[in-house]
Amino acid sequence: MRPVKEKLLARARLLARIRWFFDQRKVMEVCTPVLSQAAGTDPSIAPLRTRYTGPGYPHGRDLYLQTSPEFPMKRLLAAGSGPIYQIAQVFRDGEYGSRHNPEFSLLEWYRPGFDHHQLMEEVAELMNHCLEQKLTVEKIAYVDLFRERLGWDPLEAPLSVMQATARQHDLAADGVSSRDQWLDLFMSLLIEPKLGKDGLTFIYDYPASQASLARINPDNPALASRFELYYRGVELANGFHELTCAAEQRTRFEQENLRRQRQGLATVPLDENFLAALESGLPDCAGVALGLDRLLMLKLNASCLDDVLSFSLKNA
Repeated sequence: MRPVKEKLLARARLLARIRWFFDQRKVMEVCTPVLSQAAGTDPSIAPLRTRYTGPGYPHGRDLYLQTSPEFPMKRLLAAGSGPIYQIAQVFRDGEYGSRHNPEFSLLEWYRPGFDHHQLMEEVAELMNHCLEQKLTVEKIAYVDLFRERLGWDPLEAPLSVMQATARQHDLAADGVSSRDQWLDLFMSLLIEPKLGKDGLTFIYDYPASQASLARINPDNPALASRFELYYRGVELANGFHELTCAAEQRTRFEQENLRRQRQGLATVPLDENFLAALESGLPDCAGVALGLDRLLMLKLNASCLDDVLSFSLKNA
């Protein structure tokens, strides 16, 4: 196990490099609350909940630990902050393993005037700066990736083709039924481990059904303006050309809560403050979240997060 002081020094040096990078580009560091009265509705992410009882709320009030600082940071953007970044502690229930911890460090930043392609360029620059290397950069459209690696179109292939692919590779697919669940299965087990072996690999233009908070591609409504970054088989970052329409965002939240109900998950309250900020006017921008613990793990050639965290779930 790596000595604690070595972990602390490596993390401190990484954070210093990140802060220098953004300072040179005049991107302002911000800090937003960890607790919120609302949470993200994505059914694949489980927020941790706590309860406040005291002045102002004598009968108590449920609060959520942030899974990402995205909503409050976009409220700052709508209020005129300009380009911003944050190094935040975030929390997700049910996530613990070699690449997961229920509390982890996230770097998130937003660039007004950028689209997702411009932001990919900056992400690559940051990665090379942090890793102190000159890595090659590969960009592959999501549809082309599946055609190339599995031989079929992820937007059009019938479920029977996906089932046959699972049988061919002896994949357990219990409970997998929807197209997106099949695609996630193949991405995580067959495609992702081979991405970014010799450099940085960006996958972009995901299916519109996986848009999350990204805008739909104006040239092809079947696609979303979203990207992910992979390096040495590890997913490191998830970015969007951000959706700015409050009405569409509310509809997406409501649809995700319906999916939560169908999956037997608790619904979560919508972030009305965030929706109000969108209504007031979010500038055209792109944003990305990057897992810092995973980045440090790769930088130090560690095999798991426990080797770079001073306190993981087992010793918190």
